[in-house]
Amino acid sequence: MDRVTRVRAMALLLFFVMILGVFSFRMYSLQIRDVDPNANQTTYTTWNRVPAARGEILDRNGNVLVTNRASYNLVFNNYVFYNSETPNESLRRLVNLMEENGISYIEHFPVTMEKPYDYTTQTLSTSWQEYFKEFLNYRELDSDVSAAQLMKQLREAYRIPNDWTEQEVRKVIGIRYELELRSDLTSLAPYALIEDASAEHLAAVLELNIPGLNVEITTVREYATTYAAHILGTMGYLEKDEYEVYKDQGYSMDAKIGKSGFEAAFEEQLHGTDGVKYTTTDAQGNVVSEYFSKEPKAGNNVETTIDINLQIAAEEALEQVILDLRENGLGGDKAGTDAEGGAVVAIDVKTGEVLACASYPTYNLATFSQDWEKLQDAEYGPLINRALELPYAPGSIYKMVVTIAGINEGTINSSTTIEDHGVYTKYEDYQPQCLIWTKSRQTHGIINVIEALATSCNYYFYEVGNRTGMKAIDAVAESLGLGEETGVELYEKTGYRSNAETKKELYPDDPNMNGWYDADTLQLSIGQGANKFTPMQMAVYTAALANHGERYKATFLRRVISSDYQELIESTQKKILSTCTISDDAYYAYTNGMRETVASSRGTVYSYLNDYPIPVAAKTGTAQHGGPGSDHASFVCYAPYDDPQIAIAVYVEKGAQGGNLANVARPIMDVYFGQTQQANAELPGENVGS
Repeated sequence: MDRVTRVRAMALLLFFVMILGVFSFRMYSLQIRDVDPNANQTTYTTWNRVPAARGEILDRNGNVLVTNRASYNLVFNNYVFYNSETPNESLRRLVNLMEENGISYIEHFPVTMEKPYDYTTQTLSTSWQEYFKEFLNYRELDSDVSAAQLMKQLREAYRIPNDWTEQEVRKVIGIRYELELRSDLTSLAPYALIEDASAEHLAAVLELNIPGLNVEITTVREYATTYAAHILGTMGYLEKDEYEVYKDQGYSMDAKIGKSGFEAAFEEQLHGTDGVKYTTTDAQGNVVSEYFSKEPKAGNNVETTIDINLQIAAEEALEQVILDLRENGLGGDKAGTDAEGGAVVAIDVKTGEVLACASYPTYNLATFSQDWEKLQDAEYGPLINRALELPYAPGSIYKMVVTIAGINEGTINSSTTIEDHGVYTKYEDYQPQCLIWTKSRQTHGIINVIEALATSCNYYFYEVGNRTGMKAIDAVAESLGLGEETGVELYEKTGYRSNAETKKELYPDDPNMNGWYDADTLQLSIGQGANKFTPMQMAVYTAALANHGERYKATFLRRVISSDYQELIESTQKKILSTCTISDDAYYAYTNGMRETVASSRGTVYSYLNDYPIPVAAKTGTAQHGGPGSDHASFVCYAPYDDPQIAIAVYVEKGAQGGNLANVARPIMDVYFGQTQQANAELPGENVGS
């Protein structure tokens, strides 16, 4: 009986062993032999925005001015990094390698790199200041916690070893801060440690095999020209107030937008639609799957009105004239050796399209970020777009306004003569002089308005202004666009027209400046007083004169084309902003006066342009500015005189004399009219006058 029981027990045990063996084999088949290596591992799915390629910026002839190129960013995957064995040690190796190789990286932790620790929040954008506040709140830290105390608490929280150097501690905390912001606090995109990494830096960092640090391909702006920096513009990350505007348009918190120039003006057209990609990875960082829930869509291309060849001619000629002034000056007194900056604008007379818009000094957009601090402190303010942002006293180029107002009001006609006595003695308490009298004790004699324009006789226009009055003159100036918005898509200042209202606005608390006096009218009549206009306004004004008083909206936008260049999205049409009523006699007077400025041997620009193969109408100006040094210089022209096509305005701070600025306009006209000759290396001489 016992034997039978033992046999049965043995059989039952053997049966269970067989069952266990079959089960074990089955488990081996399922879990080891036939397993998908990713099937039973923990995975993590993230989504991130894929920035759309930005549209290209072109000139009017289809030449690409700004485009995109492939760029490589080193981006952290938080999940993989935090699941690695020694995350802190990995970061220490990383920061030390970057220090040794001089590799700069992105980090916004607002604490100084060395003791005694202090905050640097003032150097951050408003958005990053807000992120830091959110970080302190998330960690339940007081907003007034000291930088030193914050460093101590974070070192403990991140479990950073005590035997590290202070520099290693600070740098690792900086990166941990960036990663933590993207873990729970914000919807910022994954942390890009290095953007647009060079091949050399990429190879050096990847050799460390840091867990979760991956290469992502994106695009960055690339400039096909070193010219037009002030109008092409710059890019930058969204500020907090900007995000409030753009978030409803699908922009991410860390999106880049145009900050200035065309990049800002045409942001809506250039900015594409970002895509959304979901990526699933395992703990080792292997990509298990990825797919787009939304494909990125590239932005449209913007064809501007600029002709890059005219722009090059404008910038080079402007620089040459200013540098020559600084070196040689003008005349026996060497006026203009203190010349500072300047601007030139060329406009299509028949459409209002801006053909060239240059400011000097300028800078290189390709190195703008690296040069930023140096540019901020550089002499003469290279960051300022003088063509649009600095209103200047126009000087004698304003005299066409007074001519039109005087003839329209009937106080003079095109043949009215006035004798220049050198000193205008109508008023005892204010007796201004004609410039030629000031310089040589000579006068222009008995002249009419055409001759007065050609010789830039201040005396003549003192008398015309006195007879005509401020209100009539100001009305003409307004209708021709002076002191008014030009319509350009870029930021511009409007300046002032010299009138009673402006005077009250500028001097509200000065009882001696509240009224409008005869002396104010005399100053107004030669383009002085409170008159302050931008070179862009001066160019629009000149084009309106050429158009018999029709002022077109100035524009930088010609067309918007789809990203694949297959569809026309938008096309700009010319638009009249205002019309100045100009009698036939007034038109005859100022057009002939501007032509005689070039063609008459007495004209202030005769020695510069009388031999030009295409007839040019022009006017020069000299403007006092109330400070030390040479007078400012202005110059305007249009050509051909008998069929105006292009209008040009040039202004140089402390340029001394307007006629010399024809040396800026001439190379522009050479390119426009297809001439091959360049401005002479030895610049032509100057005439007495403004």
